[in-house]
Order: sequence, then C-alpha cells, then structure tokens
Amino acid sequence: MKRLFTLLLLLIIVPGLAACGGDSAEAPTSEPVAETEETAATAEEPTEVPVDPTAEPVEEPDPTAVPTAEPTEEPMAEAPTSNLTDGCVENYDESVDYFPEETAVTHADGFTIEYFNNYKVITVAAPWLGAEDSATYLLVQCGTRAPEGFEDAVTVEVPISSFVSMSTTYLPYLDAFGKLDTLVGVDSGAFAFNPNVREMLDAGELVELGSGTNVNVEAALELEPDVIMTSASGSADFDTHPKLEEVGLTVVLNADYLDITPLGRAEWGKFIAAFYNEEAQADALFNDVVAEYEALTELTADLAERPTVFANTPFEGTWYMPGGQSYTAQLFDTAGADYLWSDDESTSTLFLDFESVFDRAADADYWLNLGFVFSLADLEASDERFADFAAFQNGNVYNYDLRSNEFGGNDFFESAAANPQLVLADLIKIFHPDLLPDHELVYYRIVE
Repeated sequence: MKRLFTLLLLLIIVPGLAACGGDSAEAPTSEPVAETEETAATAEEPTEVPVDPTAEPVEEPDPTAVPTAEPTEEPMAEAPTSNLTDGCVENYDESVDYFPEETAVTHADGFTIEYFNNYKVITVAAPWLGAEDSATYLLVQCGTRAPEGFEDAVTVEVPISSFVSMSTTYLPYLDAFGKLDTLVGVDSGAFAFNPNVREMLDAGELVELGSGTNVNVEAALELEPDVIMTSASGSADFDTHPKLEEVGLTVVLNADYLDITPLGRAEWGKFIAAFYNEEAQADALFNDVVAEYEALTELTADLAERPTVFANTPFEGTWYMPGGQSYTAQLFDTAGADYLWSDDESTSTLFLDFESVFDRAADADYWLNLGFVFSLADLEASDERFADFAAFQNGNVYNYDLRSNEFGGNDFFESAAANPQLVLADLIKIFHPDLLPDHELVYYRIVE
C-alpha cells in the first residue's frame, strides 16, 4: 500500500509541476516507473519549498487536532423575585428557586412548611384530635418536575385555581388574598356570612356539597376542583373526607380548630396561602394581626381589678364549659378577666351539670357566649334558674351573634378565628370599657 501511495503521489505532483512552467513548456511524458525501495524512500522525503525570508511566519495547523465548535452555555432561567401566583413555569431550571417568598410558622403548633427549589412540603401534625399519624402534602410548582420519595403524600400542583371550602373559617382568608373567584363549592351556603360569598350563592356560582357521610360525591366530581379543604374528627360517622378520597378527589385536611392559642389559630391562613403561592400576602396580614393583638395585650397586662366570667349554656342537660387552658379561656385571661375554671388544665371542653356550674358561677360578674339566645326573656323561658345568676340580674350577659344573617350565618364562626385582635378588643371593651373608649363591638352584643 505504501508503494502504491507513493506512485500515485508522483503521478499527481509531476504534471502539476510541469503545468507551473508556463504556456510554452512542453509537458514531459513519462512511462510509469516501477516502485523500488529507493524511489519509495525518495518519495517519502519531504520536498523542500523555497521560503521568502520577508514573509510573515505562518503557523502550521496541528494535523492531529480535532476541530471543535466554539463552546456555548445553556442560558439559565432567570430566578423569579416573587412567587408565581398565576400560571406555570415555562422554562424549568432545577437550579432556580421558584419560591423566593417563603413564610415561617411562628405561632401555630399544628402544621409546618418546608421549602425547596420547586416544591413545598406541608405536614399537619395531627389531622384530628387523637390522630396517630400526620398528614403530608407535597405542593409542586406547576411546570416543574415532582420529586421522588413522597409516595405517601397528597400531591398538589400550585398555584391552585379552584377550591372547595367545607368550613366557613377558610372563607376570610380567600377573601383577604383576593381568591374568592377560585371558590367553586361549599358544604352549606346557610352557614356563610361573608357578603361576597352570599352574592356568589345567590348567583348560582357555588355548588353546595353537604357534609359528612351525606356529601354529594357526584357533584364534587363534576366540579373537578384542585383542592377540597375540610376538617376531620376521626369518626367515620361524621367525617367527609373518606368518601371524597375514595373517588380520587384531592382532599386537604385543615386542623386549625386544634390550635388552642388565638394567634396560633389565626396563623392557619398561611396554610391556605401556600396552595396559592400567596405567602407574601399571608405574612403581611398575619404580622398586622400579631402587632394589634400584642398591643391590646399590653393594655391589660398590669390590671389590678379583674372581673369574673363564665361561658355557654347547657344543651340537653349538659353544660359544655370551655377547659381552663382552652382557646376561649386564653382570650378571657388576656382581656383582663378571671375565668372561673382557669384552674382546670384541660384545653378542650368540660362536661358539667347545672348544679356544679351554679355553685361556682352564681356570683360571677359576666356571662358570655350563650349560643342561640336572643334575649334575657328567651334565656329565662328556657330555664327559670338562669335568672338566679348575678350576671343575669346585673345585665352583664353578652353573646357573640352581633354579625348574623337571616340564614343563620354567624360571622363569629367565620372570621373571628382569623381576627383574634378584634375578638380581644371586644372582650376588653366589655370587661374594661375605659381602656378602649372608642372601640365599637364587632362580634359581641349585650343581651337585653
């Protein structure tokens, strides 16, 4: 092969050199020359080419080098400066943090939020009282890849665009975040007080699903909501979520009612906000609530005189009295009153009879939270013994139904949990009116 290559090279070079001699030069003809070791050696030697000493040196290319294209870098996606609250990521880059606006849970005991570049992990410690297992929700920014390792979690793409509220306590947050337009269903419209929600009900824009074992599963399936949020008790006879989960609907359990501190319960607005990527709004609103609540707390911190108070009325022979460390008891204490069952260590409800309540509360200064009682006459008509309480005789009976509508909706059970600063202001006005002379009651009214 080597000799054949040399012969071919000579056949190519020789006519080329002859052609360089000019038009008058006669191209020599030559018979093919048999290749010998001498001719092969001669052919392999490099031919010297005269070099012009004045020419610029030319760098010879490296014959072994492999040509390469100019290196190009993939453009990285621009990191957002705020959470995406509308639409999805279009050019996903796993190195980008898609949640620059995070929130921290500072007062609530019932849930936690962990943030990663394109997903959040929310853990509800106890979905209901006595629950043995926690509930985990994987919130993945839409337009990005869901992580592995969360097979037991409920996965939700965020931000969501449709929501079913199975409790009125969620509605104030939707309103505050400007997300009522995502509300597509409720458990029962009769319990709603919010005027905007009432308008939506009147316009037929909301579907009523019912609750418990009677929940309308077919109607829920037709809605195809991103999330159905509800509470749970752990009892199959009362809970709504099992039937909805059975048909593949995305159900999120909200345990706000288990947080016993007023600010802790109010902070569950952040839980709802996380599904909308509205952490910034949730933080701003909650910070305002905390500031107002703490300012009111300072007003009553050093009071020398504290009136006594008890709460509720019997139902079917049992007086359901708030526990001594309960949500209600804490509000009474912070408002500058001595709750007559404050020595009790319970955070839930006490089941008492009339006699035991009367023995302790007959001389109490105030009686609050009577339930479905509209007047002192109605109260006495239900049980004449109620008129024997000093609070009844002194006209210091207050109920939390100032904001109610003809359908039975009571805003105390809707927006009060989100606004404990307003409840606290009402209570201070009742117990110590001189501390807040300009405050007008929001939730409470005197029963006459």
